[in-house]
Amino acid sequence: MLKGIFHDGKALRRVIVSPPEKEYFKVENLEEHNIMERANVNEAREQHKKLREIMRIAGAEVIEVKELEGHPNSVFTMDTALSLGDSYIKLRMGLPARRGEEEWMGKILENFGLEREGEVKAPGTAEGGDLIPAYPIFFIGRSTRTNKEGAAQIAKIVEELGYEARIIKVPDLHLHLGGAMTLIGEDKILACNYIPRNLLKGFDVIWLNCSSFISGNVIYLGNEKVIVERRNEEARKKLEKEGYEIFTLDLSEFVKGSGGPSCLILSLERG
Repeated sequence: MLKGIFHDGKALRRVIVSPPEKEYFKVENLEEHNIMERANVNEAREQHKKLREIMRIAGAEVIEVKELEGHPNSVFTMDTALSLGDSYIKLRMGLPARRGEEEWMGKILENFGLEREGEVKAPGTAEGGDLIPAYPIFFIGRSTRTNKEGAAQIAKIVEELGYEARIIKVPDLHLHLGGAMTLIGEDKILACNYIPRNLLKGFDVIWLNCSSFISGNVIYLGNEKVIVERRNEEARKKLEKEGYEIFTLDLSEFVKGSGGPSCLILSLERG
């Protein structure tokens, strides 16, 4: 197998999550951490537990790590690094309050034997929610969290690995590209209808009329099974019509933190 080959449209095999125990609830300044509303402790813990259960039932190994002290957003593990299976790219968070999570996750990944493939350096910023590998294509979201320099650095790293980088300007409604589109198969994408058609060429697209910042955000488990947030009716209906098996999950306490389903997982292995 070639180095650095990863595809988010394959079956989920292994993920890293950080269950909300303390840090997610210890928020002094909501705006600083981009959290819209404080979460209910018991509900958040129960919702996250159900998420872990569904992934395990679907056949994924779910690795639990403790939150990073002083970092309420560390429950959103997707943003902290980009795993390429046998290696990873160290990122640089676009939200200043999240700086430090890159080091935390980098050490965890290296303990699992992943080598560092590259690193985003200042003034560049890039967060995992904007990075969608679909070898041989690599989608990069240009957003408020992933700036021009960061996107260019990521593009250079992945192009050296043999990917074709496609940079997409993230619409203002969304925090990350992952809120507007998700791979739901090796050649299939669920996407908001304002994503430029030409940037998704080569893929079969299920188009959505998006009204929420997480309308295009689901977790693809493999074998046409998908986790959808309970309020995301548009995605649920479209996916059901296409024959997907839907696991509907209430993740309201993480939506309060500006996150969707996939924000809560860092995919380590798909295949």
